[in-house]
This record gives sequence, structure tokens and C-alpha cells, in this order.
Amino acid sequence: MEHNVVIAGFGGQGVMLIGELLAHAGMDEGKEVTWLPSYGPEQRGGTANCAVVIADEPIASPILTDPQAAIVFNRQSFDKFEPVVEKGGLLVLDSTLIDRKSSRAI
Repeated sequence: MEHNVVIAGFGGQGVMLIGELLAHAGMDEGKEVTWLPSYGPEQRGGTANCAVVIADEPIASPILTDPQAAIVFNRQSFDKFEPVVEKGGLLVLDSTLIDRKSSRAI
């Protein structure tokens, strides 16, 4: 079984830390894991994200095109990742910073 998630938000919100914690939890359970951060100047307050894959088998690629879940902390990340979460996937958002509702069916 393979589980994958994107975590996204502004630099400084703990996006990379959450991703690393998920990856370490997977390793502690004896799973195969990847953690792929995406940031640059974003780490100083711009948008940053990371992808985490946890699996029973070796992972072919850490790049996610249709993540099963997304945890988003800001509107820019919501706009980018809400449409690509797979159908029936999980979308967790910070409603104090995201001023619109998801168009996804519950």
C-alpha cells in the first residue's frame, strides 16, 4: 500500500517540519519513504510545499501528480493543490487563512 500527501503553506508555518515528521514516522514503522521539499526564497515567507510518500514497497518516484491528500495553510497553496488531489482524497485546510470553500464534493 502507498500513501502520499502534499503539505503546503507559507515559509515559517511548519510545512517542512510536518513533512519530515511524517517521513520519520513512516521510517519508524519500517516503511519505505520519500520526502521532497520545494522551496527557495519561499522559506522566508513565500509559498513552500513538500511531498511525502510512505509505502510498503520501494518508491519509484517522489514526484506526485495526483496526491491522495493535501494539507494546505494558505490561499495560494489551496488554489494550487485543491484541484489536483485525487477524487475521494482528503483535503485539510486552515480556514482562518483560506477565505473560500472547496469545490470538492464531500
